[in-house]
Amino acid sequence: MKADDTIQSRFRKLSRWPLFLLPPLILVTILVFGISRYSGCLVAAFDLLYLVFAFKWSFGWRRQTEDDLAEYALGFQREQDEQMTNLPVPCAILSEDGELMWFNNAFHELLPKEEDSRFSIQDMMPSLSKGFPPKGEKHSEHIQWKSRSYEAELSMVSEAARQYSVFLFDETSHLEALKQLSDERAVIGQVCIDNYEEVMSSAEQVRQSLLAALIERKVSKYFSNYDGVVLKTEKDRFTVFLQNAGLQAVMADRFSLLEDVKALNIGNNIAVTLSISMGTEGASLEQNNEFARNAMNLALGRGGDQAIVKTPDAMKYYGGKTQKQEKNTRVKARVKAQALRELMLTRDQVLIMGHHLPDMDAFGAAVGIWKAAHSLHKTAHIVMGEISSSLRPLVDRFKNGDYPEDMIISDEVAKTLRNANTMMVVVDVNRPSYTECPALLDKKGTVVVIDHHRQGVEVIRNATLSYIEPYASSASEMVAEILQYFGDDVHLNPMEAETIYAGIVMDTDNFVAKTGVRTFEAAAFLRRQGADVTRVRKLFREKMADTQAKAATISNAEIYEGSFALGICDGTGIESPTIVGAQAANEMLDIIGVKASIVFTEYEDVVYVSARSIDEVNVQLIMERIGGGGHLSIAGAQLTGVTAEQARKKVKKVIKDMLEEGAL
Repeated sequence: MKADDTIQSRFRKLSRWPLFLLPPLILVTILVFGISRYSGCLVAAFDLLYLVFAFKWSFGWRRQTEDDLAEYALGFQREQDEQMTNLPVPCAILSEDGELMWFNNAFHELLPKEEDSRFSIQDMMPSLSKGFPPKGEKHSEHIQWKSRSYEAELSMVSEAARQYSVFLFDETSHLEALKQLSDERAVIGQVCIDNYEEVMSSAEQVRQSLLAALIERKVSKYFSNYDGVVLKTEKDRFTVFLQNAGLQAVMADRFSLLEDVKALNIGNNIAVTLSISMGTEGASLEQNNEFARNAMNLALGRGGDQAIVKTPDAMKYYGGKTQKQEKNTRVKARVKAQALRELMLTRDQVLIMGHHLPDMDAFGAAVGIWKAAHSLHKTAHIVMGEISSSLRPLVDRFKNGDYPEDMIISDEVAKTLRNANTMMVVVDVNRPSYTECPALLDKKGTVVVIDHHRQGVEVIRNATLSYIEPYASSASEMVAEILQYFGDDVHLNPMEAETIYAGIVMDTDNFVAKTGVRTFEAAAFLRRQGADVTRVRKLFREKMADTQAKAATISNAEIYEGSFALGICDGTGIESPTIVGAQAANEMLDIIGVKASIVFTEYEDVVYVSARSIDEVNVQLIMERIGGGGHLSIAGAQLTGVTAEQARKKVKKVIKDMLEEGAL
């Protein structure tokens, strides 16, 4: 700004405007004298009076006006300073170093005693250590200071002097009101006794009513401690009404009711397990109720004995640390078999697929479904892409045997065959993204899901028939049961029976893991159909390179947190590194003190994670934290964009966090 372009200079110019009119008036006076002496004298007299007025205005009144304006400005400045000093909003002027240059009374009350001059704004707003906002920008953040909540707003007031202003807007009452509103939000939940019939049948008849009353009392008392209301809607179901504050307390307690009911024992030989679902943060009570219903279906599909809290954006899981009890009755298997038969009769062809990089269980289940469709004289195809070296000998037996050439087709061929009159049967997987060809599920037609893995958030939503049993050892076991009730015209030949048998052997680790009565019954059925145990055993023989890679994985594994064996499998030179990694995870469970084993295998820019446990750790919960899933004792995940070592570090952090939370 130029020196003469100031308010003072402009006011001085404005105050002297009467003097600027004198030359024109003198000129006019001379002209009038030339016309008339008398008129000229009159004009000259007027000029004299005007000259007196001009000098009086410019040098007298102007000074008085300047003094008045200065007094007014000083008064305004004093009033402004007074208002800013007593402003109820804390504010201050800061230097570039964050030191206080000026502050009002409200800000002074926030300062520590005897530290006014030494106080730095970084003590209050640590994030500003990264720098102050530039000219024209504002920096805002929410801070806690002296038990109050503030929104701090920082901006530059002088670029030349590098000075900044900070205002602190107290939002404590606002946040408390929001918290109160959130705490009072309604939550709807459901509680289901997973094994009601089994528990009651295991107790003496005279004690059954007492046991039912004790369970109801446990549930009611637990939620009443959090100001909840429980209504019994069926003999094995309850509806729960809570406020959000109560739900947060229940979540902090990690739904200890799940463990409390297991301690009930009045003559029953089976522990009582519950499934709990909570719907919250919905737009209405109806939506919360829908969330609770969906979460309950998911909890039951995952095997029960767990709690799920569902919001519009996410789900949180609690419990689920025990294996679901195997049901001795096969009524459900018979019902599902008959439903599958009826659906097949209404369709022209059947497409069967498992997960990507199928194993023996997926292939065995697929062969069983292919046989069922073939018995009804339906055209059936098994969709398979890449085939691992361990599975190839089994697949080649069918390709070189007396079977149709199109028994096994690629996903590209399957896409051309899929139409509205096609049945799509998915085996050994219930997550669309993990299937051999997810695009086949997007087309119209009937979809059937047969799987033994626990469900996650990602599910096949358009399934006409869904048969998911987490207690089953394998998909091959489930298919073997289905074949027994499918019809009298289903007769397996030895090779087909051995393929399904091999699937059971693989997923049970040779009848050691997840093996129940029905597993052996399914194996007995397959033996009667001609399965040769010796030939099946030969299918599991491995190459020397695979054995050496497995041994190297185990020898280089680390024991984390005293009970978690973590190893990295080097798949270099191995045809099926993911299979070797899974086998290494199984073998590490034989090490004393190991509760769970996790092996990371890098293959084609994807890190395959295989997690195994015996009974003390639910590895499914660990895998779900990194986007995977599976069973309590057998789970896995697939990670992209990371190396095997980075994946191991990620899982170690998950394990540490879950141990601190008490989730493991």
